[in-house]
Amino acid sequence: MKLLNRSALLVLPRQPYLDWVNALPSEISELEQPLSLAALEVEGRVYLLDEAESDELDADQLLAEQLQHSWQSLLENELGAWDELGRHWPEPLSQQLLQEWFELKPLSLAFDAAAEPLMLASL
Repeated sequence: MKLLNRSALLVLPRQPYLDWVNALPSEISELEQPLSLAALEVEGRVYLLDEAESDELDADQLLAEQLQHSWQSLLENELGAWDELGRHWPEPLSQQLLQEWFELKPLSLAFDAAAEPLMLASL
């Protein structure tokens, strides 16, 4: 097992995000029927971010540090998962919107427990 020089952020959808996904035109979402929150939670994401600057941060401090420079790209990635062109994105995009639409769980350590080498792909 390898310790990565990264912190992690677990991002889970909340009801407002589900409501937005289900309200998208079907030609955008490609949904035949509305999703449930339980089904969407399976789509939760883990983002690897720069390693925490201090081991002594509490969860709120760690989250604030993690979001300082990355909140917009995280939010755009989550919205883009359903609407790639951004035609139906809410306005304005904000860190507050990210925190209202997603449960954010900061993690100070990330481990790679896989046997296979890490594959990197740029998005």
